[in-house]
Amino acid sequence: MYKAAKFWHELENGRIQCDLCPRDCKIKPGQRGLCFVRANENGQMVLTTYGRSSGFCIDPIEKKPLNHFYPGTPVLSFGTAGCNLTCKFCQNWDISKSREFDKLQSYAAPEAIAEACVKTKCTSVAFTYNDPVIFLEYAVDVAKACRAHGIKTVAVTAGYIHEEARKEFFSHMDAANVDLKSFNPDFYHKLCSADLDNVLETLVYLKHETNVWFELTDLIIPGENDSLDEIDQMTRWVVKELGPDVPMHFSAFHPDWKMMDKPRTPLETLIMAREIAMKNGVRYAYTGNVHHEDGDTTYCSKCTEVLIKRDWYEITGWNISDQGECLSCGTICAGHFDGPAGKWGRKRIPLRFASKQK
Repeated sequence: MYKAAKFWHELENGRIQCDLCPRDCKIKPGQRGLCFVRANENGQMVLTTYGRSSGFCIDPIEKKPLNHFYPGTPVLSFGTAGCNLTCKFCQNWDISKSREFDKLQSYAAPEAIAEACVKTKCTSVAFTYNDPVIFLEYAVDVAKACRAHGIKTVAVTAGYIHEEARKEFFSHMDAANVDLKSFNPDFYHKLCSADLDNVLETLVYLKHETNVWFELTDLIIPGENDSLDEIDQMTRWVVKELGPDVPMHFSAFHPDWKMMDKPRTPLETLIMAREIAMKNGVRYAYTGNVHHEDGDTTYCSKCTEVLIKRDWYEITGWNISDQGECLSCGTICAGHFDGPAGKWGRKRIPLRFASKQK
């Protein structure tokens, strides 16, 4: 389904410029932008994937990853197709680089998604698998429908978006996990065809101009962004500009798409990154994509007692009040907590929608 899109302006000879992200794609009639989902249709910008998904699945919220946003609860996750980055190491490349829209599922209206969340007792809905900024109009409509039912909204994003679109998009989000892929501008240019400064602007905006709860993920790739100096610089910047309470997830890379020549990230590298982050003042640092209970567990920032003990996505210990207080010393743990831990665990349940396009 094509839907009129926002954030563009006319150029000469029927061309238009997309103003959604810093790519500023200039698109001739009948052509698409780099993301492949925003197109010039008779001199108008349209979103070509409105209402169509590459799949729906109920996940644990920790899989996004979000460890401080209603831990243990289920989240209805979905994405569409396409992406506005060109990451050579993309771990969801079959979705983000898809050019075969006929493989997308049947039409799912925003209200149908909201009703599915209610029926399956999901606490939140997550826009994920490919970057939701490129399907902003669909994500916003789904967010509105879900919020009307008391369902929280989560964006899993690289944060590569222009200022005005950024305001519109995040005004409808309750939480986000943002990929901070590297702290080296050359990494972003060479491997993602993107600009680090814009991502940093998004993070500063989220922290200081919104109430969106967000956590950071750094996928550590051997030989590319795993140096001690880079991790030290990144984590110092996070504490200085975003504060010590923003959780950081250091995740393991596995060979994929156009980066099959790199080895998997050793657990020791992730542990090292986590230790550097904590030394620099990050209060909540985690390891990801590996089995490491210490790196999955949330500790009190003051007395260091276990607050939330995890084994992968299973919560095995709970020492925190409904308001997020450490039951040992009373220190508040940053995040969103509401009652006892959810019990969704590791389950992953695919969903299909029978609704048809109108």
